[in-house]
Formats: sequence, structure tokens, C-alpha cells
Amino acid sequence: MKTIGLIGGMSWESTLAYYRQLNESVKQRLGGFHSARLVLYSVDFAQIEQMQREGRWEESGELLAAAARALEAAGADFFLLGTNTMHKVAPAIEAAVSIPFIHIADPTGVEARRRGCSVVGLLGTRFTMEQAFYRDRFTNEHGLQVVVPGPEDRETVHRIIYDELCRGVVSDASRDAYREIMATLVAHGAQAIVLGCTEIGMLVDQTDATVPLLDTTALHVGAAVDAALA
Repeated sequence: MKTIGLIGGMSWESTLAYYRQLNESVKQRLGGFHSARLVLYSVDFAQIEQMQREGRWEESGELLAAAARALEAAGADFFLLGTNTMHKVAPAIEAAVSIPFIHIADPTGVEARRRGCSVVGLLGTRFTMEQAFYRDRFTNEHGLQVVVPGPEDRETVHRIIYDELCRGVVSDASRDAYREIMATLVAHGAQAIVLGCTEIGMLVDQTDATVPLLDTTALHVGAAVDAALA
């Protein structure tokens, strides 16, 4: 089994989901007492969140590149970045190390295509929904058209992520808001909904939508376990 490297802490709530799912998946595939062999580097999210707000992307890329180098030095054979938004600085992180990097959008794009989808709705932080780094990955690498919520709905999605989910708060009112926003995306042609923030899976599941939900955390984990056991 190869050693998985994981940069986490953005937020620690979603990193907990990564750790649990990685171990559960390895146990499911290998049985017995098997668990994932992994190295975790967990950052202080307050520092990252401030850099996001202030647009200090280059600085945050340097911080996460240092984390990637630490994972490589600790023996990771490949690594993941357990957040969607910070894939904005993925090129800087990849360039810092020699071990392979599994981009979170790629297993999601593959799954969308496997399901026969050509148009996907995207939920995530404002950065993920509005900036090109994430949407272009789906379009250029996987041939997918991406639709995002309108301005007011984007603000709602973003606020719930930062004010609630990243703080471990899950509410029925926010779930209802996400259900309505997802229904609107479907009305605008989305054949599946990408849960493009690693915390969103805490709030909604397949019962909340009429089209497939593509949980980036679960799909990222699946790709990592495939690589670890290959």
C-alpha cells in the first residue's frame, strides 16, 4: 500500500471526513484490520481564511507548498489537498514537490462524464463559484459546461459555508436554502450538482436533490484509495 499525503485543516471538520472515509474505504476493500497508510499536515484555517479574504493567494500558495514539501519528506508517495477553494493555488503546490498530486476536480469530472452528464451545477465558496480556476478545469479537462447560482444565491451558499459549516454548525434552515438553490440550478439545465466545497456534504445528501450529487470529498477519497492500492 502506498502512503497517502493529505493537506488538511481547511476546515478540520471536512478533514475529519477525509480521514474517516480514507480509512473506511481501505478497510472495505482489504478487510480485516486494514486502514489507510497516510501522513496528514493540518494547517490553521484562520490564517488561510484571512489570506483568502485579503486576496493574498501567492502567500497562501507558498504556505501550502511548504506543507506539501513536509508531506514528501515524511514519506508520502502522492498527496491530496483537502479543500476545493485552495486548488486555486494548486500549480504552486504541485511545482514544490516531485510526488504526484490528485486534483480534486478530476475524479469529479470523470464521474460526471461516467453518468452521461454534460452540464453540471456548482456549489462552493464564492471564490470557487466565481473564479475561473475551478470551472475551467471542468471545461478544459472534462468538456463539461458549468452553471452557478445567481449573485444572491451565491452569497447564501458562501455565507453558510463560512459562518456555519466551517464552524461545525448544521441547520435545517440552511439545508432548505441549499435545496432551493439546487432546484434552481436543475431548472437552468444542470444534470448533476457538484458539491464543490468539502464541507457541503455535512449539510445535504442525495435525498435533497432530484439529480445526482457529486460529492467532491467522497470522489477525491475514492481516487486516493485507488492510487494507494494500485
